Amino acid sequence: MTHSSSLPQNGQRTAKTNRRAGALMEEDVALGHELDENRDGEQLDRSERAALRRVAGLSTELEDVTEVEYRQLRLERVVLVGVWTSGTADDAENSLAELAALAETAGALVLDGVVQRRDKPDAATYIGSGKAAELRDIVLETGADTVVCDGELTPGQLIHLEDVVKVKVVDRTALILDIFAQHAKSREGKAQVALAQMNYMLPRLRGWGQSLSRQMGGGGSGSAGGGMATRGPGETKIETDRRRIREKMAKMRREIAEMKTGRDVQRQDRRRNKVPSVAIAGYTNAGKSSLLNRLTGAGVLVENALFATLDPTVRKAETPTGRAYTLADTVGFVRHLPHHLVEAFRSTMEEVGDADLILHVVDGAHPAPEEQLAAVREVIREVGAAEVPEIVVVNKADAADPLVLQRLLRAEKHALVVSARTGQGVDELRELIDDELPHPSVELEVLLPYTEGKLVSRVHSQGEVLSEEHVEQGTLLQARVHEELAAELRGFQPLAARP
Repeated sequence: MTHSSSLPQNGQRTAKTNRRAGALMEEDVALGHELDENRDGEQLDRSERAALRRVAGLSTELEDVTEVEYRQLRLERVVLVGVWTSGTADDAENSLAELAALAETAGALVLDGVVQRRDKPDAATYIGSGKAAELRDIVLETGADTVVCDGELTPGQLIHLEDVVKVKVVDRTALILDIFAQHAKSREGKAQVALAQMNYMLPRLRGWGQSLSRQMGGGGSGSAGGGMATRGPGETKIETDRRRIREKMAKMRREIAEMKTGRDVQRQDRRRNKVPSVAIAGYTNAGKSSLLNRLTGAGVLVENALFATLDPTVRKAETPTGRAYTLADTVGFVRHLPHHLVEAFRSTMEEVGDADLILHVVDGAHPAPEEQLAAVREVIREVGAAEVPEIVVVNKADAADPLVLQRLLRAEKHALVVSARTGQGVDELRELIDDELPHPSVELEVLLPYTEGKLVSRVHSQGEVLSEEHVEQGTLLQARVHEELAAELRGFQPLAARP
């Protein structure tokens, strides 16, 4: 009886306990929601909680950028300004249009562009104080944060023009250096761009306030430690920065010289094997990489942008007669190419100077292709390649004006019209390359046993095979070869051909 009467009591006690636990859980949940709302606000998913959230109102970027000593180049909304000193109005507008293309390549939005006619740029503000004030009004009207000048400004011109327009001023040289810095991929390319940037930055360092004399020098002769108010400034901060930049530049030059050694070894191997070399040179965005891909299938990056490829690419190709040669794609040129870049990329541009033939690619669809030809030839002269034979390849025939193509063909006697996109004229270009490449000097006939397969292969790769016949004794070859290979082959001449 006792056992049976205790069951309902235990059941009632258990039910009460469960109801109480449920009520406590509901209170905990409600309290948890209240605490969460007070603590975190709206509850987020786990992925959202882990994501970065922007906190507004923390930016400390200065509105007057002339107060900073140096800031990384950042182009967003720009106004272009050029000084027209010579040539026609169309020439000045074409130059400014090219500057706009450079600015867009660097990632900027071009808002406006102005040109001023002057005998020479103003020594203080590049465009004169009155025009600089007008430029300030244009900057305010368009909401621009950068002014890009179509020329290389002196440090004084940069500072004075910034003081007037109250936004950052960038010249053409800094713009091109910024594009090169974005597009450099290889270790050598990055080192060359860094050297050019430091060479450009060195005379343009500037400081503000007491930072120019933070380090104090020794005192006068009155006391051992130098009395009060007798200690003068020692090495200033700007001098320290210049010294450090010079040290970095010296280190960078040593590294580039070491990389040049490896490139020279590769060139010596090609010379030793008597492999002819062809260099593709031309204005930026003329279609050099597209032509390289069309001739060799190299798969190099092709993009409708200025200086899309900086690192030189060397690929093996064959003429229609089977002769092997190397084809090198070089960095693109541009009008007023900064001398800092020419010096920094000299080891890369030596591919042009050491070549047996230059394919000078020009954009046939450009408004002023003759100016492109002149600008590229100026750089070719600077790197010592003026004596290398040249074929002018007028590219983009599918998009060019036929009258412009005819004008170029009349002006350039050794020229050919092609289209790297459609393949038009590429076969004729291959045949012209075969004709223009230096031919081996010695012509002979040899009978090589079938055990001398390596010699047969060398004749094919280093020489020019005129005829080939397989007979019972071996391979009968008539070929033109260089003197070194001819000395090895003379022992295999047929009896009738021996002297």
